[in-house]
Amino acid sequence: MSQVNIKPLADRVLVEPSAAEEKTASGIIIPDTAKEKPQRGSVVAVGTGKKDEPLTVKVGDVVLYGKYAGTEITVDGKEYLIMRESDIFAVI
Repeated sequence: MSQVNIKPLADRVLVEPSAAEEKTASGIIIPDTAKEKPQRGSVVAVGTGKKDEPLTVKVGDVVLYGKYAGTEITVDGKEYLIMRESDIFAVI
Protein backbone atom coordinates (compact mmCIF):
# COMPACT_ATOMS: atom_id res chain seq x y z
CA MET A 1 0.00 0.00 0.00
CA SER A 2 1.21 3.49 -0.82
CA GLN A 3 2.12 6.14 1.69
CA VAL A 4 0.81 9.42 0.32
CA ASN A 5 1.03 12.92 1.75
CA ILE A 6 -2.56 13.97 1.03
CA LYS A 7 -5.18 14.54 3.73
CA PRO A 8 -8.74 14.41 2.34
CA LEU A 9 -11.23 16.82 3.91
CA ALA A 10 -14.60 16.06 5.53
CA ASP A 11 -16.22 12.89 4.11
CA ARG A 12 -13.71 12.33 1.30
CA VAL A 13 -11.41 9.33 0.93
CA LEU A 14 -8.36 8.71 -1.24
CA VAL A 15 -8.42 5.35 -3.04
CA GLU A 16 -5.64 3.58 -4.93
CA PRO A 17 -7.43 1.66 -7.72
CA SER A 18 -6.55 -2.00 -8.18
CA ALA A 19 -4.82 -2.90 -11.44
CA ALA A 20 -7.11 -3.62 -14.38
CA GLU A 21 -7.41 -7.26 -15.38
CA GLU A 22 -4.65 -8.21 -17.83
CA LYS A 23 -6.34 -11.35 -19.18
CA THR A 24 -9.67 -13.12 -19.17
CA ALA A 25 -10.39 -16.24 -17.11
CA SER A 26 -9.71 -18.33 -20.23
CA GLY A 27 -6.30 -16.69 -20.72
CA ILE A 28 -7.01 -14.21 -23.52
CA ILE A 29 -4.83 -11.11 -23.10
CA ILE A 30 -6.89 -7.89 -22.93
CA PRO A 31 -5.39 -4.92 -24.85
CA ASP A 32 -5.13 -1.57 -22.99
CA THR A 33 -7.88 -0.06 -25.13
CA ALA A 34 -10.40 -2.71 -24.01
CA LYS A 35 -9.55 -2.93 -20.30
CA GLU A 36 -12.39 -2.18 -17.91
CA LYS A 37 -11.83 0.65 -15.50
CA PRO A 38 -11.27 -0.96 -12.08
CA GLN A 39 -14.12 -0.52 -9.62
CA ARG A 40 -12.17 -1.79 -6.67
CA GLY A 41 -9.30 -0.30 -4.72
CA SER A 42 -7.58 0.26 -1.40
CA VAL A 43 -8.24 3.23 0.87
CA VAL A 44 -4.95 5.09 1.43
CA ALA A 45 -6.22 8.19 3.30
CA VAL A 46 -9.47 9.34 4.90
CA GLY A 47 -10.90 12.68 5.95
CA THR A 48 -12.19 13.53 9.41
CA GLY A 49 -15.86 13.03 8.53
CA LYS A 50 -18.72 15.47 8.96
CA LYS A 51 -20.06 16.73 12.29
CA ASP A 52 -22.81 14.12 12.65
CA GLU A 53 -21.45 11.59 10.14
CA PRO A 54 -18.17 9.92 11.09
CA LEU A 55 -16.43 7.97 8.34
CA THR A 56 -16.91 4.20 8.43
CA VAL A 57 -14.06 3.24 6.08
CA LYS A 58 -10.46 3.24 7.25
CA VAL A 59 -7.01 3.16 5.70
CA GLY A 60 -6.29 -0.31 4.35
CA ASP A 61 -9.92 -1.22 3.55
CA VAL A 62 -10.51 -2.73 0.11
CA VAL A 63 -13.63 -1.12 -1.33
CA LEU A 64 -15.99 -1.31 -4.31
CA TYR A 65 -17.15 1.93 -5.92
CA GLY A 66 -19.11 3.12 -8.94
CA LYS A 67 -17.60 3.04 -12.42
CA TYR A 68 -17.53 6.84 -12.68
CA ALA A 69 -16.98 7.61 -8.98
CA GLY A 70 -14.42 10.08 -7.80
CA THR A 71 -11.94 12.42 -9.41
CA GLU A 72 -8.67 11.06 -10.78
CA ILE A 73 -5.51 12.68 -9.44
CA THR A 74 -1.83 11.87 -9.95
CA VAL A 75 0.65 12.12 -7.09
CA ASP A 76 4.33 11.30 -7.65
CA GLY A 77 3.42 9.57 -10.93
CA LYS A 78 0.81 7.32 -9.32
CA GLU A 79 -2.93 7.40 -10.09
CA TYR A 80 -5.47 7.81 -7.28
CA LEU A 81 -9.16 8.59 -6.95
CA ILE A 82 -10.56 11.04 -4.43
CA MET A 83 -14.26 10.50 -3.69
CA ARG A 84 -16.92 10.99 -1.07
CA GLU A 85 -17.53 8.04 1.21
CA SER A 86 -21.09 7.88 -0.18
CA ASP A 87 -19.59 6.92 -3.59
CA ILE A 88 -18.29 3.71 -2.01
CA PHE A 89 -20.71 0.77 -2.28
CA ALA A 90 -19.04 -1.79 -0.01
CA VAL A 91 -15.98 -2.82 1.96
CA ILE A 92 -14.77 -6.29 0.94
